[in-house]
Parts: sequence; C-alpha cells; structure tokens
Amino acid sequence: MNQTANAPRSVVLIEDDAVLGESLVQRLTLEGIATAWARSAREGEVLLRRQRPTLIVCDIRLPDGSGEALLTRLMPELGGTPIIVVTAFGDVAQAVRLLRAGADDYVEKPFPAQLLIDKLAAYSGWSAPLRPADDGAGWRSPAMQTLRRHLLKLARVDTTVLLGGESGAGKEVAARALHESGRAEAGRAAAPFVAVNCAAIPAELLESQIFGHERGAFTGATERQPGFAERAAGGTLFLDEVAELGPAPQAKLLRLLQERRFTRLGGREELPLQARIVAASNADLRARVAERRFREDLYYRLAVVELAVPPLRERPEDLGALAAHFLRHFAQAFAREAPELTAPAFDALLAHRWPGNVRELRNRIERAMVLAEGPRLEPADLFPERQAQEAPPLSLAEARDAAEREHIRRVLARSGSRVGDAAQLLGISRTTLWERMKRLGIKG
Repeated sequence: MNQTANAPRSVVLIEDDAVLGESLVQRLTLEGIATAWARSAREGEVLLRRQRPTLIVCDIRLPDGSGEALLTRLMPELGGTPIIVVTAFGDVAQAVRLLRAGADDYVEKPFPAQLLIDKLAAYSGWSAPLRPADDGAGWRSPAMQTLRRHLLKLARVDTTVLLGGESGAGKEVAARALHESGRAEAGRAAAPFVAVNCAAIPAELLESQIFGHERGAFTGATERQPGFAERAAGGTLFLDEVAELGPAPQAKLLRLLQERRFTRLGGREELPLQARIVAASNADLRARVAERRFREDLYYRLAVVELAVPPLRERPEDLGALAAHFLRHFAQAFAREAPELTAPAFDALLAHRWPGNVRELRNRIERAMVLAEGPRLEPADLFPERQAQEAPPLSLAEARDAAEREHIRRVLARSGSRVGDAAQLLGISRTTLWERMKRLGIKG
C-alpha cells in the first residue's frame, strides 16, 4: 500500500437527506474515514471554512439554497480539494455545469456507499497542498495539475526550462510559479524574477539590455549599467517570445547558456550568470529549427526540459475559478462590490472557444465590469459583439448523451485511458462502459 493510502482521510458531506446522510456517515466511519456532516448550505459553508477535508461531497438541492451556488462561490478557496456532486436524475445538467466549473465527479441518487469509498480512494492523493498560485485559480484542471507537479519537481534544481503554448495561455504565470517554488536553501524564491519580452526590444538594443553595458572601461572612469542577466541575480531570468531573437542575439544567448558567464557590452570583466533561465515561445521552435530560422544547438540548450501550457479551451475546469479570481481582482481595483456572474453568462463563457486564452478572459471581465450597469453580469456584458441567434436547445435525450459523453471522456482521461479503471470509477462494469462508449462514439 502506498503512502497516500495510509494518509488520514476525511470527508465533508453536505446532504439534507437524513436517511442517506446517516447511512453514508456510518459506512465511512466504519472505514476509518473521519466524516463531518452538514445538513444545509449554511452548515456546509461553516465546515468548509473551518477545515480542509480530503474530499467534499455535496448535494445540489439543499433546504436553504443551491449546492451549485455554494460550491461555485467557495471553489476559488478550496484549492485542489476534490469535489463530488450528488444529484437526482433531473439535476444532471446542473452537475455537468459544476464539472465544467471545476468539480471532479458526480453521482446520481440512489448510490451505494461503497461507490463513494472507491472514489475517495481514487482522489485521496489530490488534496496535498501544491504551490504556487495566489488563490489556486487556473490550476484545477488535470492538465494544469500535471503541469504544476512538473514545476514543483523542477523547483528543486536549476535546469533550464522551455515553456510552449499559445499566446495568453499563461506561460509567464507558469514561469513565476516555478520561480516562487524555488529551493528554499538556495533562496531562489526571494530573489528577483526578471521578465524580458524579446519581441518588444529592438534588435540593436537587445544585447545591451540583456547583458548590460559599460562606458569608459579602458580609461578608468567607468559607468556601469547592469542588464537583465545581472539584475536577475540568483533568481529567474524569463525570456519570453524567444523565437523572435535574431541570429546575433541567438549566438550570444547560446554562449551564455554554455558558459554561464557574460560580459557587459563595452566592458572587460566576466560576470557569472547566477539566475535560472526560463524561456517561452508561442511559436513552434522545432519548426523554426527545420526552417533554419532558429539555431538547433540553442533550441536544445533551452529545451533541457520542455513543458506546454495548455490553452484555456482545453481546461474548462479552470474557467470558473479564473472568472471568480478576475471578478475579485477588478472589484478591488475599482473599489466596488464584485458583480454576480449569472448562470447564462457562465454558460456563455463555457461555450466560447477562447482564442485569446486567459488574457482574453481577463480583458472581457474587465470590460464588462467597467461598462455593466447592474450588479449582475449577463452574456451580453461579456460578449457584446455577438449578434447571431442562439442555437436551438438540445432535446432531453441529446443533452443527456452529451453530458454522459463528456463525463466518460473526463474519467477516461483521468484513468490514463484504462477502460477497466474508468469503469470502476464510474461504478459500472467494463462491458457496460464499452457499450456506452460505442453508442456515444467515444474511441477507446
């Protein structure tokens, strides 16, 4: 049995059904799982603000409000704690909406307690605290959880890292996360994080900006201007849009990476490079190398470890927490109450393809908060450019198939496409899962 399985496990159960609640508490207690039971949304909020369990189980319908509203409001504060939504048949659409907002799974009533215990075992390793991120926003999806685990491992060493991904996806956020998780004994996190946009600096100034420059080095009256490499000291030098470097700067950067030393422009003294270099590009550097537009030796020096930041459209689980984060941020900046994001507005966010990624989300929320007149944000506030009519609604059968298809795909992804493991998590047989995958057009 692994270390995770031996770790203390706890559940916060938010469920108003006395029979189901008592049954689950008894069964979980017999398994040695500490269980706190709340019978209302208010009690649940008190519990979740007081403790951080291994797993949260919450009914959608509660006597004093909506479990959906409770979880959506608290999700930015819950970090990576797994959430299972309990739903009746008619509430599946709400459950799917919560899955998109960041919940991890849902179960339909009635269900056996063993199903919950199995899911707890599957998720019990998820709630360990993972740095960095100020409030966890943007790091909840499986893809970003994987990226964070890689960054935490890299924080222990000084390896050069290359971050790829579309513009606006969050490459600098990932670089800062790596920096802030730096080795405590090396003081990396306390040292400077220096970001350089290589595309924004004129080619003729780039060398002096990165390496610094001196005047009068040969006359004794020296004037020194430190560059980015020197100012980064023992911290992180982040080179964004590195694909835009010309031939001469590429050669200089290669030498810097090879020798870990540099000389200010016009100077004579060699200085050690103490910073870790993290580079980023939204261009395909491999393709640039094939086209002879980027040095192959430099690419391999930069890509000692190469990681990709996924686009926002591939991680809808992060959308709710990111939207809440930006709403709070701009509410504080504008000294006003954060407006409520209505359900139709959130559905519109989920339906959008986000070509501008997280940066586009931030800009849309900022614009909506500046121009919106009421305390609620509607789809028109976020997407004023849309003139087309809404698509006709799906039939009930189509909506249920779409929800089931999406959920099966999520569980398959989480289980590494192992159908047997996915079937166990879903509480059905392997044969039943194969049949549903075939009917729904899901490839194994």
